Amino acid sequence: MKLIIQIPCFNEEASLPATLRALPRRIPGIDQIEVLVIDDGSTDHTSKEARDFGVDHILELGHHQGLGWAFRAGLEACVQLGADVIVNTDGDNQYRGEDIEALIQPILRRQADLVIGARDVDSIEYFSSLKKWLQKLGSWVVRRASGRAVPDTTSGFRALNREAALRTIIYSKFSYTLETVIQSGHTPLKVATVPVRVNDKLRESRLAGSTWQYLKRSTATILRIYAMYNPLRVFFFIGGTSILLGFLLGLRYLYLYLTAAASGHIQSLILSAILVIVGFQVMVIGLVADLIAANRRLNEDILYRVRKMELARQKTSSAVASEATAKASSVRSRL
Repeated sequence: MKLIIQIPCFNEEASLPATLRALPRRIPGIDQIEVLVIDDGSTDHTSKEARDFGVDHILELGHHQGLGWAFRAGLEACVQLGADVIVNTDGDNQYRGEDIEALIQPILRRQADLVIGARDVDSIEYFSSLKKWLQKLGSWVVRRASGRAVPDTTSGFRALNREAALRTIIYSKFSYTLETVIQSGHTPLKVATVPVRVNDKLRESRLAGSTWQYLKRSTATILRIYAMYNPLRVFFFIGGTSILLGFLLGLRYLYLYLTAAASGHIQSLILSAILVIVGFQVMVIGLVADLIAANRRLNEDILYRVRKMELARQKTSSAVASEATAKASSVRSRL
């Protein structure tokens, strides 16, 4: 069984060597361990550090594309390289490399397809009280949106088997953590969590410029992905709220009309009509969006099957090439 540890990096020249040194070289149940560094358009010497360290594979994206797309590119490369298990960790040495063995155990025991390393957020000293509270709130929201019992949804320390990698589709450039958890709730993948530890902080997070910016972008990601998979529920909630407000304003106008002169409250009637019409239109849009979502799910299933077929064809071609090489060697030895 082959394990590939992928490390998305953006300007990690200083911290990458410590991350690489902590990675395990042998794990029971794993025959081969390789390391893939994804250089997401770094402007420092990240690729040189990886090359000097002797990592097995370096994927250079050319220009900065964002953590989400770097993660996606890494998964595609790992599958093409024949990985049976993929571990994703950060290049800033946040997570402990020795925890990789525990992280992949549910996959080796066939108990899970996706395993997420859960940090004890309360014990992380360099997290402010506000950040800890926001982490817990965000995880609670994502658990509600995905139906998955994941205590630390923002953790980037996770393991996937080949099936999970083939089914994972990343839309957001910002981050993959929240998106993949919500997406997993709409797939047959089995998800598990494992407690993991963290190292001392080597640098500040570059994912967002501030806590407010991170919150804003994370909220937008959650809403977007949830709406992609549950458009009818989202649009019917918005449309129903608009119709309800319009109905209440209509009742207000009717009450004033019956008890007093209504000529001074015609604005309520107009606004009521507008809210009801808008609510109805939003519900119609929700029906259309639900049809589009059903079509997208079919396309995702087709993409998954195409990926599996390409992988099977690649394995067959490699096997044929190896057999041909072996036969040629045998003929040369007889000659």
